[in-house]
Amino acid sequence: MTTLGMCINGVAVSGTDTFAVNNPSTGETAGYAPNATLSDLDNAVAAAHEAFKSWSLKSDEELASYCGQVTEKIGEHAEELATLLTAEQGKPLNGLGSRWEMGGSQAWAEYTTGLSLPMKVLQDNNEGKVELFRKPIGVVGSITPWNFPVMIAIWHIMPALRTGNTVVIKPSPLTPLATLRLVEIMNEVLPAGVVNIVTSDDSGDNIGAAMSAHPDIRKIIFTGSCATGKKVAASAVETVKRMTLEMSGNDAAIVLPDVDAKAIAEGLFWGGFINNGQTCACMKRLYVHEDVYDDVCSALVDFARNIPVGDGMSEDSILGPVQNKMQFEKVARLVEASKTKGRVLLGGTPGEGLFFPPTIIADLENGDPLVDEEQFGPVLPIIKYSNIEDVIVAANDNPTGLGGSVWSSDIEAAKKIGARMECGSVWINKHGAIQPNAPFGGVKSSGIGVEFGEEGLAEYTDIQVMFS
Repeated sequence: MTTLGMCINGVAVSGTDTFAVNNPSTGETAGYAPNATLSDLDNAVAAAHEAFKSWSLKSDEELASYCGQVTEKIGEHAEELATLLTAEQGKPLNGLGSRWEMGGSQAWAEYTTGLSLPMKVLQDNNEGKVELFRKPIGVVGSITPWNFPVMIAIWHIMPALRTGNTVVIKPSPLTPLATLRLVEIMNEVLPAGVVNIVTSDDSGDNIGAAMSAHPDIRKIIFTGSCATGKKVAASAVETVKRMTLEMSGNDAAIVLPDVDAKAIAEGLFWGGFINNGQTCACMKRLYVHEDVYDDVCSALVDFARNIPVGDGMSEDSILGPVQNKMQFEKVARLVEASKTKGRVLLGGTPGEGLFFPPTIIADLENGDPLVDEEQFGPVLPIIKYSNIEDVIVAANDNPTGLGGSVWSSDIEAAKKIGARMECGSVWINKHGAIQPNAPFGGVKSSGIGVEFGEEGLAEYTDIQVMFS
């Protein structure tokens, strides 16, 4: 049984009490995490604030060196972290599961380590010299979700460190264990107070709200639902914090009539079912032209029916359970509502515990709950269309705008349609493929700001212009 402490100013802090973290595959307790108080949060912020004084003065080379050491530590402990991750999140060790997440985490950390934001000369002539500097903001507050707890922690922490900021991170109460251990490992090579972690079951003090309102946290980065993100933004306004908010999506995919259904079936499946559909930027609405509708439905079902689902600790499992009861019940509700109108092609009946089989439901349309609402689970609605102009309108008819995709044998035609989709990222003949050198973020209600690449790194800095 795993029991981990918070890390505040480089020291393990147990808290006044703990809360249990459940394994969604078995229903058993995976471990225990400390229940932070507002005093613990204040201590963590104070430690980060004090550490910022010296950390922010380190040279670009020194910051890169520290980030490189953190990256090495992640690699050394990858299997340990993957096992913890599977125990609390449920995703399998194999496939696009915990080991894959750890590989991605290390790759992101390594790429971010290699980035830099050097001074820019804006003017250098007889009238004078104008230089633009990127300076660290201060203490960064990070709030992470339960679907990719380690990877998203890396997305938040590493650019903050690379630009000379310090961090206080709060993971989801559903998946705090791997993040607690991650921060513990980081503190083996970082100066005390540079990265701190607080955990809470959210039943008492509202630590997340206190972070977004805290006067000594100068930037908040949040990944999660639209509803919670809006609350974070509202409470951050009073102290005029910098914000990066990556919130929910209800990604649409448009399949054009010239596709080979069997050739795209695997890509469509993983576009919609990666991490059991529990991914902000996975495919959640599939619009298929009437000429290939039946063929795409058949090919997708043929591929999906052969994916092993089971306990994440089994080396044979490729998909695991829904992570928590609340999400499971939402998925079940949306599936049940769709049965009166849609045609269940695969799955549709809840399994034991939190297991829900891959489910594909055809013949739905905009206005149906499973199409309009983000299901965030292993269910994909398929909508038939005949007119390309109508389907572009239907795809954009949603308050969110994180990602979208177009599938076609004519790449240029697909790109023209993709350019008209209202979303931050568009993929051609794939869906959800994010990478560390490409900025990622949403439009409309899907967020503010971007992550990744130089553009994402810049979000952790203030601009200072010097005239001489």
